[in-house]
Amino acid sequence: MERISPPTNGSEREMLRAHLDFHRATLAMKCTGLADDDLRRQSVPTSSLTLLGLVRHMAEVERAWFRRTINGEHDLPLVWSNAGDFQKAYDATDADRDEAFKAWQAEVEHARRIEQAAESLDVTVHSARWKADVSLRAVMLHMIHEYARHNGHADLIREATDGTVGV
Repeated sequence: MERISPPTNGSEREMLRAHLDFHRATLAMKCTGLADDDLRRQSVPTSSLTLLGLVRHMAEVERAWFRRTINGEHDLPLVWSNAGDFQKAYDATDADRDEAFKAWQAEVEHARRIEQAAESLDVTVHSARWKADVSLRAVMLHMIHEYARHNGHADLIREATDGTVGV
């Protein structure tokens, strides 16, 4: 995934799309060049948080917000939990690197297609999870927030793994 800095000017939709893609690419870059064991390395011994777990989690989040919520695929199970357990994705103990990245990339592509097909950012659907109506705008903002928060985690995990800072 190529990381291109978001523009400093443009339409609201272009800006949201670019910032979301920037954060997606940032997570990919944080994982670049690491061995499987490094991707599974826990941030601290008491936590299950790993870079590979973050990739798996973000595949679930992409699926939940774009396919299940915006696109109305309500019966679509999560990638790693038929029971709807978002925490399952974080456990990368026996996770397959290729499977995780392929699933994440597939969900990103679905999300892009759904967002691009939407008439406007004002497309609104009911979110059972939030128990409220949500717009595509709100989902895109939430996704940017979700990636930004987890990219902060990824920064710390990567630095603790091999000393790499920045991107």
